[in-house]
Amino acid sequence: MSRSTLAIPVRANSSSWSDRLPGWLLVAAALLLCIFLLLPIGMLLAGSVQDDQGQFSLTRFGEFAATPGMGTAVWNTLWVAVVVTLISVPLAFFYAYAIQRACVPLRGLWRIVGLSALLGPSLVGAISFIQWFGTQGVLKSWLGDNSVYGPIGIIMATVYASFPHALMILVVALATADGRLFEAADALSASRWRKFLTVTLPAARYGLISAALVVFSYSVSEFGIPKVIGGNFQVLAVEIYVQVVGQQNFGRGAVVALLLLIPVLVAFAVDWRVQRRQQASLTARAVPYVPRPDWHRDLPLLIYCMLMATAMLGVLVMAAYTSLVSYWPYNLKLTTNHYICGLAEAGVLDAYVNSLKLAVLTALVGTPFIFLTAYLIEKTRAGPSWLRPVLQAMAALPMGVPGLVLGIGYILFFNHPDNPLNGLYHTLAIMVVANVVHYYTSCHLTALTSLKSIDREFEAVAASLKVSQFTTLWRVTLPVCLPAVLDISRYLFINAMTTVSALVFLYSPQTLPASVSILNLDEAGELGPAAAMATLIVLTSTIVSLLYAFASHFLLHRHQAWRQLKR
Repeated sequence: MSRSTLAIPVRANSSSWSDRLPGWLLVAAALLLCIFLLLPIGMLLAGSVQDDQGQFSLTRFGEFAATPGMGTAVWNTLWVAVVVTLISVPLAFFYAYAIQRACVPLRGLWRIVGLSALLGPSLVGAISFIQWFGTQGVLKSWLGDNSVYGPIGIIMATVYASFPHALMILVVALATADGRLFEAADALSASRWRKFLTVTLPAARYGLISAALVVFSYSVSEFGIPKVIGGNFQVLAVEIYVQVVGQQNFGRGAVVALLLLIPVLVAFAVDWRVQRRQQASLTARAVPYVPRPDWHRDLPLLIYCMLMATAMLGVLVMAAYTSLVSYWPYNLKLTTNHYICGLAEAGVLDAYVNSLKLAVLTALVGTPFIFLTAYLIEKTRAGPSWLRPVLQAMAALPMGVPGLVLGIGYILFFNHPDNPLNGLYHTLAIMVVANVVHYYTSCHLTALTSLKSIDREFEAVAASLKVSQFTTLWRVTLPVCLPAVLDISRYLFINAMTTVSALVFLYSPQTLPASVSILNLDEAGELGPAAAMATLIVLTSTIVSLLYAFASHFLLHRHQAWRQLKR
């Protein structure tokens, strides 16, 4: 009896501690997001409205407006983004339509090839299009008297880089449809074109709008492509780099970064508004649409997929070929000198190792932080009631902040001499944090979607059995959400390997990443070694993706046998 009564207070104290811990963790997550997201953005805004003495002033905006060529850079950025959107979205829509709404063979293969541009930095496309259409390019005659160094090259390379982003959205948008609508259209003897206009397009309109806004935002904020293939064509992203790196004018860079931020935020605000109006396209009474073979539709779409896949693979093949040619175009003998001597002489072999470390640390640090924060928001009621919506808002903000803008904010905040975190600047740690913050939103939404699929009765039953929340998280929630966790980890790893804009202001000579080294090699005229480094990144991303696929298959088979039984 005595032992029993002594055990009661210990259990109560333990329960009280475990009840308070989620609230503390939620507050800690909010504090970290505030330090590494809100404060740098706040410093960016403050830096744009201050003079050299730190007093409030709008003179920097006046100086920007009076600077020759800045108005041209704004106009060029906007019209190029519009053209890229008008080209990329229709191309991705019909490619996704072939995958989801037609009976073309090898649909899985076409989907993998369509997403292949995600495996490398955007610079891969720029390098390849120089080799295809440049002054010494294989297909330079196709452009006539026009030069690839300028808006034409920027548009082509950006369409290639943004295509998979639009494709991912549109594949999901076309994945579900109500078969009854198509049956009704057939009963009314509607033509194939009329069914497309009255049934398919209206159902996919929200996906089309989202894809258009994502592509527009990507094009506005893209830095690497215009830097490599843009020539003297002025765009805002390159102007930020020139002001900050070339002239060390951080105040002017903050103004340009703020101007770059505005159209991206407007685009995502419109997308958020559109998504709120979206309604379910597949109701409980709906009959899933299953396309029937029709060679009048399937054959043209198959040819289209083959042409698009050939173009996508042609970009990767040309980059790899350039990395193996001795001296383009005069000596086409294949060699590995660009991988061995070229990279070693340029002193950038360490950059590849830096990128591997950066990618691994980004995945190891970012995955548990993002998933645990999403779990605390979705599956617990800890902490103040107002903190949860504030965290949700902070988690959505990085999607609308371009990498260059985030980099400028980090310079102004972490490079400030009065900041106690000043020691993080120019270290690998700050680059890891920048990557996690930059790609936070997509990972957060992935984790939330997975967590929302788990019934809250699991937590209720665990509580009734006096099982702690973290035991339930470890033994139930995490195994069920394992596919999402692996997707988040893979996403962070690959993006850390390929990103340029988020890191171009944050590295030091000792922490130079491989993606940024491609820019430096291109500026030095070393196109062969630049192509070699780009190819190394693509190969690494491909191998890691395959390893993740095998790991996912093994872990799901080992820890989620119930999924197999359900099938």
